[in-house]
Amino acid sequence: MGNRIGVVEDDVNIQNIVSAYLKKEGYDVIISDTAEAAWEIWETYPPDMWILDIMLPGMDGYEFCKKIRNESEVPIIIISAKDEEIDKILGLELGGDDYLTKPFSPRELVARVKRLFKRAFLKNNNEEPTQEKVKIDQLLINKEERRIFYKGEEYEVTTKEFDMLLLLVENVNRAFSREELLIKIWGDDYFGSDRAVDDLVKRLRKKLPDLPLETVWGFGYRLRYGEET
Repeated sequence: MGNRIGVVEDDVNIQNIVSAYLKKEGYDVIISDTAEAAWEIWETYPPDMWILDIMLPGMDGYEFCKKIRNESEVPIIIISAKDEEIDKILGLELGGDDYLTKPFSPRELVARVKRLFKRAFLKNNNEEPTQEKVKIDQLLINKEERRIFYKGEEYEVTTKEFDMLLLLVENVNRAFSREELLIKIWGDDYFGSDRAVDDLVKRLRKKLPDLPLETVWGFGYRLRYGEET
């Protein structure tokens, strides 16, 4: 059997359609009606990917996504009837890797599942060995544990916040355009607005107000250290 996919969805029709298409592609599928039931599965036999509805009875999809992200980088595809840009940004900022709006094509879902598994495989097998920790001034990043320390204090960050900060630290003083940041952090198959980048920067600045994360007007952002103003 192929990769194991957990589907968290309370609509029986969507459950059946998604399950049928995924099983046809060779995936092992397990269905949950609620996030609470899905969490029990996660603790006993965790899937290799989640397909997660937002509007669920009890614990909603956003909260479930946050809980998973506190423990793992497993790929998560969020599906929802909400189509506002802010909902997409929120879902991705909480750790979702992709977002589909209902009604969606089952074939499109399968295509995105394949892309995410391929990206995860390449990341796990083709990344060059890197130093475990990166330090600039009073900012320390533990890459293996995905932890951020600033001025001796640890800060909680989301998956995308960590990815952006690591990218900027490893390319200190380099200006990145919003488009570059979208591609490097969300992937080249992300079709959302570059508002997601601005929102991510805003969140980092709020958490780390003294961090020299600068706006390059009309272009993008950079982390500035060691250069004269």
